[in-house]
Amino acid sequence: METLEYRERPIGVFDSGVGGLTVAREIMRQIPNEKIVYFGDTARVPYGSKSRETITRFSEQIVRFLQTQQVKAIVVACNTASAYALDTLEKEIDIPIIGVVKPGAKVAAEVTRNGKVGVIGTEGTIGSGIYSSYIHQINPQVQVTGKACPLFVPLVEEGLWEDPVTDEIASRYLTELIDIGIDTLILGCTHYPLIRKTVGKIMGDGVTLVNPAYETAVELKALLEQHELLSPCPPALGENRYRFYVSDAADKFKRFANSIIKYGILSAKTIPIEEY
Repeated sequence: METLEYRERPIGVFDSGVGGLTVAREIMRQIPNEKIVYFGDTARVPYGSKSRETITRFSEQIVRFLQTQQVKAIVVACNTASAYALDTLEKEIDIPIIGVVKPGAKVAAEVTRNGKVGVIGTEGTIGSGIYSSYIHQINPQVQVTGKACPLFVPLVEEGLWEDPVTDEIASRYLTELIDIGIDTLILGCTHYPLIRKTVGKIMGDGVTLVNPAYETAVELKALLEQHELLSPCPPALGENRYRFYVSDAADKFKRFANSIIKYGILSAKTIPIEEY
């Protein structure tokens, strides 16, 4: 049984930028007693077009930083980093760590009715084939079609969530998935829940959208329970419940974060991540 003090340590959450805030937001909703230390690698975003080696090196630096914050578990809130770096990270640290890919893949394999699942994500995530391989471990019969949507991340980061330009790009990207007749679509990038409405509108009511951010928070709760690491009570008033760090452009991050998370992000601190 872990000591109370250990259970009260925060959860580390990291992403290439702001997308992982959708995961942090779900953790805040699903496990409200937990404290969070969030790191967004805003200086080196996007990850989706970089190599496995580079993403692994970036992820290792971030994990080292999070460990200086005494976190009790880590969530890799980035699909590309989950696809490329999670296996390596699992071997290197001795605290629970989860990515966002497995929880989403699992749900998609369970909910599809016609066995046709679509995945949208960055070039890195789609190129890795990671969603297909996880889904096929659960059900080899499922036909998985991936579609890279590189323009979605910049559109989301510019705040164009409900904008004609986003509608136009989305319908171009999604047409081939509609033509194949998928009945389940995984939002395989943590930025995408912010344009969920647009994607849903284009795909239509017959397609179930799977949000890995939500599924990851649910899985994290189960993992903490299993390791007896759930925080027993809410943080004390005035205690710094949620802390945010970035590698660049803290003010821009803070504005964006406040538009997603309604818990009042007071500040985001810039740290020299290359030094870790």
